[in-house]
Amino acid sequence: MRYLAPLAAALMAAWPAAAQQTTPQRAFQLADWYRLTTLSAPAMSPDGDRVAVTVTTVREAENKRHSEIWVVPTAGGEPQRFTSPSTESSAPRWSADGKYLFFTSSRPGGKGNRWAIRMDQPSGEAAQLERYPSGSTPRDHRFAVWADADTAAASDSAKAKDDPFARMPPMARPPYGAITRPANPARFDGKQVVDMRYKSNDRGYVPGPREARVFHPSQLWIQAFDGSAKRQLARTAYSVRGAEVSPDGKWVAFLADPELRSDSLVEHERDSLAFLPYDAKRDEAPRNDVDIFVVSTDGGAPRRIARWMGVESDLAWSPDSRRLAFVGRTTRTASARVYLVDASGGTPEQLLASSFRYEPNQLEWLPDGRLVFSADVGGSSGLFRLDPATSKPMQLLGGRRKMSGFTFDAGGKRVAFVATSMARPTELYVADADGRNERRLTGFNDKLVSEVAFSDAERFTYPSVGGMEIEGWLMKPYGWRPGRKYPVVLYIHGGPHSQYGEGWFDEFQNLAAQGMYVLFTNPRGSSGYGADFTYATRGRWGAEDYEDLMKATDIAAKRADIDSTRMGVTGGSYGGFMTAWITTKTNRFKAAETDRMISEWTYWYGASDAQGLTEFEFYGKPWDNFAMYDSLSPIRHVAKVRTPTLMVQSEDDFRTPMGNAELWFMALKKQNVPVELVRYPRSTHELSRSGEPWLLVDRLGRIRQWFAYWLQDGAKGAVRAE
Repeated sequence: MRYLAPLAAALMAAWPAAAQQTTPQRAFQLADWYRLTTLSAPAMSPDGDRVAVTVTTVREAENKRHSEIWVVPTAGGEPQRFTSPSTESSAPRWSADGKYLFFTSSRPGGKGNRWAIRMDQPSGEAAQLERYPSGSTPRDHRFAVWADADTAAASDSAKAKDDPFARMPPMARPPYGAITRPANPARFDGKQVVDMRYKSNDRGYVPGPREARVFHPSQLWIQAFDGSAKRQLARTAYSVRGAEVSPDGKWVAFLADPELRSDSLVEHERDSLAFLPYDAKRDEAPRNDVDIFVVSTDGGAPRRIARWMGVESDLAWSPDSRRLAFVGRTTRTASARVYLVDASGGTPEQLLASSFRYEPNQLEWLPDGRLVFSADVGGSSGLFRLDPATSKPMQLLGGRRKMSGFTFDAGGKRVAFVATSMARPTELYVADADGRNERRLTGFNDKLVSEVAFSDAERFTYPSVGGMEIEGWLMKPYGWRPGRKYPVVLYIHGGPHSQYGEGWFDEFQNLAAQGMYVLFTNPRGSSGYGADFTYATRGRWGAEDYEDLMKATDIAAKRADIDSTRMGVTGGSYGGFMTAWITTKTNRFKAAETDRMISEWTYWYGASDAQGLTEFEFYGKPWDNFAMYDSLSPIRHVAKVRTPTLMVQSEDDFRTPMGNAELWFMALKKQNVPVELVRYPRSTHELSRSGEPWLLVDRLGRIRQWFAYWLQDGAKGAVRAE
């Protein structure tokens, strides 16, 4: 047993009172980024009286983020910190009886990172903790269930210690295993590559050698909260994930892919037991192609109840434990729908009508047998209720904002969620289940919002080529005054199957604070507008999507308060590709910033960790469709570029590797185009989102400086004082 330190007054930190605005609001400064508080993963208690939520702040002096669990009363009152500030804690989850609060935490000596705290003990007393392994899913108040690799079936561990090649099973050896060995292992500190997927953006180089298309036998475990030992429910010959306990406690449902059709269950595991050669037909199949299994909590053989392609959510048990609901799609380019399958087996039934444009993601049952799901609604988001008898959804919550993490009480009467708007960072909200009586519960960012004039944006729609309607926004600059003209910067999102929307975004506020308009749109290829819109760019990157972006630029350029001779363009990943692509097609932009860019697709295919992207988007591999890879490579058209360009790249980015940026940099230098390349150490493709705080803020500052120099005050623009 482990015990949490007493929840004394010092630990249960008082809620800071909202600051009163007594001075005029100022522009957003880079130092303000360190003051932001982000809320995520809310979890409402079964009785609806409290919401646990992950609260993330930035510790500037330590160059790190810090996450804690806070508990907020839904009736109003002061939120309380529930985990120690000396440890990292996140992802809270209540037991069904409300007596336990589970969360992920990094604690010294812990064998796993799932912890449980008793919530029915008086505050201020020592709170008992139990340890459970990573990946456990303690939705039920009686026990936790989780899956892990069946290491007992591994090859001889003693040999593996002396010779890493010996741990490979026979089918992993030549021609799929390594043939050469170091002359002296103690003198070789290089990397030996025989695997196709030997590196990943989030994990770096994966220790090898082994073929990364693997499956590993798994064990499914169950453990009661009464302190009894864990016991094995089942052993499988394949990887499993997403174990969920039925409300009656009799069954566990999980997802598995025994035939290795999917990317979703394939992982790099040091002790994996089976290795398969690359198979183009299998690897080009739709993602998340998995089957649904159930197994009794008393043990026994797992039983497959449905073969399915494209399960894209956790499984959700019906209140009567007779059915399972999930979000899925029949093909990779089909719209995601809500499906229902009987726990005894059968063909999944589509519940959500095909006419519904938007695609559901998070899914949950209400006690009355109806379902609720969230969905992106263009650049906003909404919560919908779905009656299985009618298949017609009803929107409960919406508006000009981005919402996430919907969580209900056990009676289905209240819903809590986190939300953000253009001018407001995330906070926690609660409402009746029908969307009425909504109110904000927290004010973590109140003081910052009272001091800083965060900019809002004007939403607009416009027809583009082919009659496609496009959604866009124009954010006003700080200090806007009538009769003046301002520069504008076009922002292009990554993906391309992602989106911009009605949420607070540091990059937009960064340039608006510098006195620039910020233009951003969701061109075709974006998510949130239905599958047909999302995949309209397949095989056509840089075609109609380019036209969508230019038409938005035309609209902005015609405004009386925008100076069309001072326009910039920027974007990251797909947006970085599009930024470079745009500068090969037009000189209307006076400055560009390309982030995580792609300049040559054939090189990218060999150096990236995501070859499946272009195999799908460009209809094959480079040698199958070289003309498309070549024609869509900005480097082929680089001789036309005249736009001064700032380039931002991460040294450890394996999604859009450094070589693409180096090629583009050298090409622009050879043509005497003003260009700078900033290379960030210890950073991946996620620098702008979750990178080291100091480097992330440095990046924001450089983008601000670049556009201030080229677009403001006759190329003499000074960055606003920090």
